Formats: sequence, structure tokens, C-alpha cells
Amino acid sequence: MMFHSKYQSTARQEETDVWQELPQVLIHRMLQRVEGVLLGKRELIRQMFTALLAGGHVLLEDKPGVGKTVLAEACARVIGGEFKRIQFTSDMLPSDVLGGAVWDAARGELKYVTGPIMGNVVLADEINRASPRTQSALLEAMEERRITVDGETRPLPSPFMLIATQNPLRFEGTSRLPEAQLDRFMMRLSIGYPEPQFEKQLLEQYADGQRQEPHKIRPVLMPEEWLRMQREVQLAHVHPGLIEYMVQVADASRKMPELSLAMSPRAGRDWLRAAQASAYLEGRGYVLPDDLLATGEAVLAHRLEVYPGAPGRMTAAQLVEQLLRATQLPAAVLPKAAGGRR
Repeated sequence: MMFHSKYQSTARQEETDVWQELPQVLIHRMLQRVEGVLLGKRELIRQMFTALLAGGHVLLEDKPGVGKTVLAEACARVIGGEFKRIQFTSDMLPSDVLGGAVWDAARGELKYVTGPIMGNVVLADEINRASPRTQSALLEAMEERRITVDGETRPLPSPFMLIATQNPLRFEGTSRLPEAQLDRFMMRLSIGYPEPQFEKQLLEQYADGQRQEPHKIRPVLMPEEWLRMQREVQLAHVHPGLIEYMVQVADASRKMPELSLAMSPRAGRDWLRAAQASAYLEGRGYVLPDDLLATGEAVLAHRLEVYPGAPGRMTAAQLVEQLLRATQLPAAVLPKAAGGRR
């Protein structure tokens, strides 16, 4: 990976002056530490950090036992700040997540006791085992970075990032997340089974007693540094031609007969931010078409809903790939026209 100093001239001077190391070097170190506990999943981990740098939340959906919780906790640990974990169950109430008023006998009054949502990085483990009512309690927190309890609104810590895990719906005791909540996750990612060589390495670590647990990972950053990175991400230049391309993809999704639910404006915003974060990870101050193509499926597929009887029986991910390939990029942003900027 090549690191550039583009942000030394484009970011606010008072922020870039304090970097002891380039942000991309720090992020590379974070990636390495997480990969130390989730072997052979470099590209997945990169996507995870792309979403978190962009200020988004991540939904990890996969089979039990492949490392969803390990990945979420490892990412939380390297980012630093206060880490909270919520283990969702079918009998959990909204107050178990948000907190609520309890009677203080010493003072003779009600006082608010914070819930586990009050953290910088919150792991919502097995979120789809909770009831729809409890799942919906997260909506305001995810979008507005605040919660309302007993009529009083309270801000969440900054930064605030939610990493949720869920098992596929075919597993017992799970329920579907509301569409409004799915749309608030910037990315949905799947881990998959490890390749044989990495599974062998994993078992050797357990056999030798050398396995590193995610809760022992040391943070690389302070929360203030992570916030500064998130601000710098939004400074990445986006060519008007790329914005036009995104609009055309969104419009095309709304005209597809296979879809009952198409791209929302929030999906377009998240796609833009993810592309900017992808550029930032590479040390670039501008977005390339490759950034949009690399993040498109993870950002868009979980927001689309395919009619059950749609012809061809294509999945949402396949339809996203079809949309991205069928929509023509403007000539001004094609690699040939970029003049060798890469």
C-alpha cells in the first residue's frame, strides 16, 4: 500500500499539524492487529474500517461460529474509546438497551441510569434475536446519535459506532430487522468460512496456546484522533461525473421491475461517504470510480428488496452488480481521462 501526503495540504491546518504519523500508517497498523485475530480476511477487515471511517454502522451477517463477534470486538478495541456489548435475547426490553429511570432511595427521587448504548463502539450481538420493538429502539441512536428516554433527549458519546451481528433468518429464534433499521446500516458484510491454510493456522494457535484474544488487543488511536480522521474523510473530492453516475444507478434501481424496494437517498449518501473513506484509506484526496465499485455491493444490497416471484430469481447482490455494470460511467471520470493520476 502506498501512502500519500495529500491530506497535509487539503485538511484543516490545525488538524494536520498534530499528526505524528500519517493517518494511513495508523490505519494500516489497525488492520494488521485485527487480522491477527481474524486470519485471512484482509479485504473484509478493510471494508469494515471503510464503513466506520465514513461514520457508518456495520451489520455482520453470517453463520454461527465464523468470527462475527471476534471481528466486531477486535475493531472496537483498536479504535479505542469506551466499548460496550449488548447480548440481544428474545425477552430484552428497550430499557435494557437505552437505560431508564430508577428510584434513588437515598435522594428520594428518580434518576436516569445509562444503558449499554452509551459507548463509543457498541457491539449489538445477535441483534435479530430481539423483538422488533427492542430492535426499533436503536433507530434514533443510529441516525441521530441521540436517544430519548422518558421524554428527555440525551446525546450519545462521540464518536458513536454500532457494530451488529446477526444469524441468517433460517436459524431458530431469529426475526427480520425492520427495513428502516437495515437502511441505517452503512454496510452489511459476511465473513464466510476460512481458507484451509488459515483454519490450520488458527488451530495451531489454539494447540500451542498462542491464540490472541480480541479483548487483549491494545488501541492504536484515541477517540479524538478517530474523529479527526472521520472529518478528513469528508474532504475527499468527488468529481461531478461520479455523482451523476450514482444518481443514474439510484434512478435505474427504482425502475427495475424485480425490486419492491429500491435505493433510498440515504443509500446514496452512505455510498458517497464510503467511497470517500475508501480513497482516504489509500491516502488519496479524491475519489476514483474504483472506490464506488468496491463499496457498491456492501453499501447497497441489503437495502434492496426483491419481489418473491421476480423472474430470474436474482439476489439483491446480483442485481446491484448488474446495476453497476449496466450504468455507463461518464467519459470525464474513466481511467484514460484521469491522466495517470493513480
